[in-house]
Order: sequence, then C-alpha cells, then structure tokens
Amino acid sequence: MATVSMVLVSHSRQLAEGVRELAAQMTQGKVKIAVAGGTADGRLGTDATAILGAIEEVRGLEGVLVLVDLGSAVLSTQMAIEQLPDGNGGRVLLSNAPFVEGAVIAAVEASIDSDLDAVAAAALGAREMEKVSG
Repeated sequence: MATVSMVLVSHSRQLAEGVRELAAQMTQGKVKIAVAGGTADGRLGTDATAILGAIEEVRGLEGVLVLVDLGSAVLSTQMAIEQLPDGNGGRVLLSNAPFVEGAVIAAVEASIDSDLDAVAAAALGAREMEKVSG
C-alpha cells in the first residue's frame, strides 16, 4: 500500500534536510519526504517554484502533507499549491503543525499507512505535546 508523502518547507535548506533526516530515521525511510529550503541562490527564504517541484516529486494518490517552518513560508506554499495541475495525484494539505515535532509525528503516522486526514491530525496533535513539565 502506498503511504502519504510529505514536503518540508523551510527558510533554511539545512534545517529542512535535518528534519527530513530525523523523520526518515524514525520511519526507516518508508515515507517519501521532499524538502524545499532556501532560495535558488542559496540564501535564506522560500521559493514557490522549488516548493511546487518538491510536491510534484513525492505526490501520489494517497496525498501530500506540507509542513512549514515560519509563517511567511505559508504564502509561498499556497502559491505552489495553486499552480499544481489537476488530476495528477491526491490532495495536498498545508499543515499548521510545529515543524520538527509535527514532521516526525506525521511521518510515523504515515508509515503505518494512515490516510491523509489522520496524518494531518497527528501532526497537529504535536501542538499539545509537553516537552518540559512544571
């Protein structure tokens, strides 16, 4: 069975790659995770064209969950999603989940063949996680 895929959008290529590495290790590489980080010339920022390419790279019938690091990445991601051709794969959802925790939890959920809605809900659940008590 195919799994939900993910795209990690960050202002920093290194940050996106690091989060992908962590999520991939937690799922033994079962989930396809693409990254779109930084600008084409290597600076900090986001690039709608790169985001579109990352989505198309991993998009399948099960859908794609996109996580972003900072609020300004949302606009670039929304622009990319609007440019997607119709009928070339499953739904693409933009998540409001925390970048690192959401990505790891979403990848684990996707690795057990949950559907896109369940993967998105798991990622959002990361907002409620307490790392430090008291």
